[in-house]
Amino acid sequence: MLGIITKMKTRLEDLVQYSLPIGDQELALNLLIGQTLSLRYTGNIVCDACGRKTKKSFAQGHCFPCMQKLAACDMCIMKPETCHYHLGTCREPSWGETHCMIDHVVYLANTSGIKVGITRATQIPTRWMDQGATQALPIFKVRTRQISGLVEVALAENMADKTNWRAMLKGDNHAIDLASKAAAAIPRLADTLAAISERFGSDAVERLEASTVDINYPVAQYPKKITSFNFDKNPLVEGTLIGIKGQYLMFDTGVINLRKFTSYELEVNH
Repeated sequence: MLGIITKMKTRLEDLVQYSLPIGDQELALNLLIGQTLSLRYTGNIVCDACGRKTKKSFAQGHCFPCMQKLAACDMCIMKPETCHYHLGTCREPSWGETHCMIDHVVYLANTSGIKVGITRATQIPTRWMDQGATQALPIFKVRTRQISGLVEVALAENMADKTNWRAMLKGDNHAIDLASKAAAAIPRLADTLAAISERFGSDAVERLEASTVDINYPVAQYPKKITSFNFDKNPLVEGTLIGIKGQYLMFDTGVINLRKFTSYELEVNH
């Protein structure tokens, strides 16, 4: 199979089901665990937004001009609390309306340990699987991405907001009582939530009463040593596929984050 790839698609079942979009085809990956898989980068990169060829990928699959002009590549995507839509300076107001000015969820997850995260409500549970979370618990629904960022920043004063990808790939963490962690953390947000209500309205944040979601990944064995592949340094990645977690393929020869190489053209053989 030959084509431009995008991030792996996921489906939540007893084991997360993975498929890799390659051009206009999709490769079911779960069935390949235990088999030899070869990925060869052809040297071609096609911008995910405009479709033009680019020598280098920016912001996960974009050419440099698109990275500079698209709202999806603005710094406020990484730091949602800095959203400037209300100032009238959004790069693409219509994109902001459909992606940022909509309901978001603030959640706790168990990835490389407990962490706080945010995502569009429509991206649950996809976001959790992309991060390699083995447990996740929604705790707030909020009205906009900016508000979710403000809540996340406050929660991150007492817990991580990033995943240690190396630790995530070494094995599943011990189970965490996320509900108890949330119950302990939320009272510390009283001042932040009061300020948000005053600024955005009393309906800006809704406390959710949800259950923890458990997520299991198709992993035959975890790598003993984490060696990371990079298509920009070596165009060939091959070995026996031993597992998939987050957006990582795990081989007996090393691991690779396929999301990092969105818009790369690969030749895939198995």
